Amino acid sequence: MAARPLLYGRISGLAHKLRLICRLVSADVESARLEWELAHRDVAAMARDPVLEERLRSQLDVITTELRRRVGGTFTLRELADAYSSADRWAHDVLSEQGAPGWPRTLALVEGAAFHVYARGAVDYAP
Repeated sequence: MAARPLLYGRISGLAHKLRLICRLVSADVESARLEWELAHRDVAAMARDPVLEERLRSQLDVITTELRRRVGGTFTLRELADAYSSADRWAHDVLSEQGAPGWPRTLALVEGAAFHVYARGAVDYAP
């Protein structure tokens, strides 16, 4: 049996570390996507109330417009998940500046639902 060169072991170890990192990144993105999907489902259920529907639609529009400004039109799910990590701060500011009625109660749900809808435009989106 031929001995493997020392360099092979280093490359093999590096490849293993990179695979682990990729799995962690994937898990992070998948976790965010699950949060977004659940928020979207909850918002859809709340929107059955005609009064709430208009408020939620308005809030979703505000967050989506801000997402477009912050993330752009060409993005990956990883980039979107990165934007999500700081969204609580800017979503709060944007909704309060716009004077969207009822936003303090629905902030987290609307935020997640907006990311869910916006994720469909990611270059690496897969249902």
